[in-house]
Amino acid sequence: MVRLLAVIERDLKKFKRNPVVLAMSILMPIIYLVILGNSFQGKLQGLPFVVVNQDSGPYARRIMENLRAVEAGPQTFIILSAADNKEAIDGVRKGRYKAGLIIPPDFSKKVALKNRPEVGLFLDNTDGISAEAIRNALNGALKSINLDYVSVREKTDEIFLREIDLYRKVDYYQSLVPGVVIMAIFLGTLTTGAFNLVMDRFLGIDESYLLTPLSKLHIVGGLIISGLSVTTIIAVLIFAVSMLLTGIPFSKGIEQFASILLVIILTTLCLLSLMFVIIGRVNHPRIVGVLSGFLNVILFFPSGAIYPIASFPEWLKAFAKVNPEAYAVEALKSILFRGSSLSGIAVDLAFLLIFTGVMMTIAIVTFKRTI
Repeated sequence: MVRLLAVIERDLKKFKRNPVVLAMSILMPIIYLVILGNSFQGKLQGLPFVVVNQDSGPYARRIMENLRAVEAGPQTFIILSAADNKEAIDGVRKGRYKAGLIIPPDFSKKVALKNRPEVGLFLDNTDGISAEAIRNALNGALKSINLDYVSVREKTDEIFLREIDLYRKVDYYQSLVPGVVIMAIFLGTLTTGAFNLVMDRFLGIDESYLLTPLSKLHIVGGLIISGLSVTTIIAVLIFAVSMLLTGIPFSKGIEQFASILLVIILTTLCLLSLMFVIIGRVNHPRIVGVLSGFLNVILFFPSGAIYPIASFPEWLKAFAKVNPEAYAVEALKSILFRGSSLSGIAVDLAFLLIFTGVMMTIAIVTFKRTI
């Protein structure tokens, strides 16, 4: 019995020496509940929806009143105005709006004359969930003016909603590809770079760095660049296999691939630098294993890779604005599904670049050349 108690005491002391592991064992289930519970199947709100109302007649006003009611009630979308059709369509193409509604100048007249009135809806169909939410909300607005909304023209007094998808059809299987690539990058950065330093420290061979004239910049920069080369190869391989499995076409060839490669490299540098800041001083791989689950939950699921960010509660939306994976996912979606050039993802690239610079600086400053 005494020997048994000795083994138990020794094992419990190990946990005492690793309070991070114990704390994460308690916090992880709660974090999973909070993050995952708010990242899926939430109520879509605040989708940017542009309207070009060219008709001053009564029926156009009634449509706008119904849309304003949706904006004030369920808050599915935020109504914005555009001067002309071109401005609205270009805004949808560039990702400023999720959809654009065009009410032609003769709409009210055609309704009164029962002459097949119609409105035009331009959708960013690369985000199928948001597009469906807007379509359903507009469907309700049209029904509310006591005129049936139908998908085909059956009667001359029924309003026809002419839907135009601005991009090729993207099914849910294909929409997961950007998230899969980002997941591959995350796993690669977790097992390279700073993790190698943790393993050296755990095995007691990190002194080899300290006995050399290497500066902190050399050590941190070298480990990050090494991790960059390995992780980039892994991510490109995963990307190629995902493209083959899902059948996503490469519409712009080498130019499109170069843009995707740039996003992969910047995202990898981002996460490698972040990992160095978080686990750079860890001395046991067990702690890294515990932190990996935590980091995956708080970075990947609120990135919009699985479900639109618009469905998140406000506090999670605020976190998404500083989450590098959210910008990486959006950049890859824009390139793959909207055919965007580098100028179209300039904001995403700028954030990733700035985030990398900040994390890299913190990693170098906080790294200590001591045992």
